[in-house]
Amino acid sequence: MSPSPARPRFALRLTLCSALLGLCLGLNAPARAGSDEQFVAARDAFRAGDLNRLDRLAAELRDHELAPYVEYFQIRAQLEKADANTVAALNDFLARQDKTYIAEKLRGDWLRLLGKQQRWSEFEAEYPKISQADQDLACLSLQSRLARKDPKALDDALPLFRTLLEVPEPCNPVLDAVVAAQKVNSDDVWARIRRQFEINKLGAAWNTAQYLPVAQTPERKLWDQVTDRPLPFLVKLSGTSQRLQRELALLALQRVARNDPAMAAQRLDALESQLPPADRAWAWGQIGWQGAQRHYPEALDWYRRGSDLTPLSDEAQAWKVRAALRAQDWHLVRHAIEGMSPTQAADPSWTYWLGRAYKAAGRNDLAQPLFERIAGQPNFYGNLADDELGRPIKLPPQARPLSREELARVGDNLALRRALALFRANLRFEGTKEWSWALRGMDDRELLAAAEIARRSNIYDRAIAAADRTKNEHDYSLRYLSPFDEQVRPVARQQQLDDAWVYGLMRQESRFVTNARSSVGASGLMQLMPATARWVAKKIGLKDYDHGQVTNTDTNVLLGTSYMRMVMESLDNHPVLASAAYNAGPGRAQKWRAAKPIEGAIYAETIPFSETRDYVKKVMSNSVYYASLFNNGRPQSLKSRLGVVLPKGSGGENQPKPEDLP
Repeated sequence: MSPSPARPRFALRLTLCSALLGLCLGLNAPARAGSDEQFVAARDAFRAGDLNRLDRLAAELRDHELAPYVEYFQIRAQLEKADANTVAALNDFLARQDKTYIAEKLRGDWLRLLGKQQRWSEFEAEYPKISQADQDLACLSLQSRLARKDPKALDDALPLFRTLLEVPEPCNPVLDAVVAAQKVNSDDVWARIRRQFEINKLGAAWNTAQYLPVAQTPERKLWDQVTDRPLPFLVKLSGTSQRLQRELALLALQRVARNDPAMAAQRLDALESQLPPADRAWAWGQIGWQGAQRHYPEALDWYRRGSDLTPLSDEAQAWKVRAALRAQDWHLVRHAIEGMSPTQAADPSWTYWLGRAYKAAGRNDLAQPLFERIAGQPNFYGNLADDELGRPIKLPPQARPLSREELARVGDNLALRRALALFRANLRFEGTKEWSWALRGMDDRELLAAAEIARRSNIYDRAIAAADRTKNEHDYSLRYLSPFDEQVRPVARQQQLDDAWVYGLMRQESRFVTNARSSVGASGLMQLMPATARWVAKKIGLKDYDHGQVTNTDTNVLLGTSYMRMVMESLDNHPVLASAAYNAGPGRAQKWRAAKPIEGAIYAETIPFSETRDYVKKVMSNSVYYASLFNNGRPQSLKSRLGVVLPKGSGGENQPKPEDLP
């Protein structure tokens, strides 16, 4: 699209009016920046489709820091009709706001509209200018290439059939084209369906099934029996001689295994002789995976009954390692990790555990290089590798102080200023997007300056986000901020809690956003659920409590640390168990204990919920750095903090029961 001099009246209001004429709408009055409240009102008017009100507010906001956002609202509101004036205004806006986040956002909107209308020549002229194409836009680009018969388009689209298991609408025509061109066969289609069953995307799997040959396409009634009533389906199954019968039997086994791996194993025993070896291997792998997630001791036997004829998915292979860790079978740990794809095996988690397996076998010559590969990384596995190498975890050298000039230069960054204005208007989602855009391409000194600016503005989560990105020059007092010190640490001491652990948990819970609210209703610095907060308030005798107080810092910290103490006392005063309990509930943390003592690191690694598993690792690694910061840089050990998790019931009869806590 080439810029055009023609522009609609709303674009004129924002530029020519104030800069040249000073007349439109009113208006020889001096330019006014407008208020943040007016900006929020303009955004609300845009969302409500009240264009007259949006135009009136735009005139008041023409000198506001976020005026480009208001102009975006105006153009975006007219974009669907895409008349000549709107296109001219869009081109002009993109030229003036080039390389800004708001221009990127508008360009993405425009590309989606062009793709929807199949205006491919215009799409292809604009697409190279997008900086970060999402999956929707990438698929629209493939649609465009297919439309002009690009000979490489189908080959570039083929990997999507294997990897894109949840399909955005713009990608459906691309997958349709891949199938129509016979780039995939029925084996590929069934493999895709199996993977979609593994991740419980049954609607997507049904859509994939429509790509099958007619003789293999299941009727909807039969499909519903497999997905909704898999055990009765298997009981009534008359045979597996046909491909469709066999595949549906395997999918039904997978569905049964999700709820009852032992029952699935029984049914597979009955069917095993009727299935080809590769199909048996996949089914046993599914049952082993589901059993491993439930910590069933039979899981390893189920895995062993499979074979290497059908490679396991990454998730199933990972749980094979975890089951072996739980059983402390280091030989199988090594074998399972060595069976991973190179990409999966390169993950720091499996690098560390492979090193441990070699070390257990007395092969320090093989273990040492693996630990060296990840040592020094500021994360759970880097910390553990340092411990294995006998290197206490230390804070890196402190970056030299920021100069006034460095702070001023970064403070003048337009995207950063807009982000701060959005945060000031309490538009956190938009502010975070703008902030992330601002950090692109910054070097370490600029990142530290951005972090310090955010800290001074009390936007602690963005300070951490910036400081976390430095590569060579670090400030861990910014990376591991400890705001609200006078409120948190005295209360932690009163509760006899390790303040480094408390801060490690708070950092993971809310990044110190006092009004943070999760999708499930958890609130405040310590992300308390309403029922939990009420229960704790009653338990500690906090009178006249109502949930509106939960984002008050003092109240939130008191309730959160009180709950942490109760959880700790119910779980052997073990911070790994208590961290898991804080995220997933005390009953689950108790249930996940093994029948014999296991390392805290193995307990954390074998937590069934991926969110909780990641959470516990990060909380415990955070606590190492807070402990060092709070103790004048004293070296720390993560492994000693993780300790050993004893079996259930070994903590003494006088302890409160985890099941009694919310």
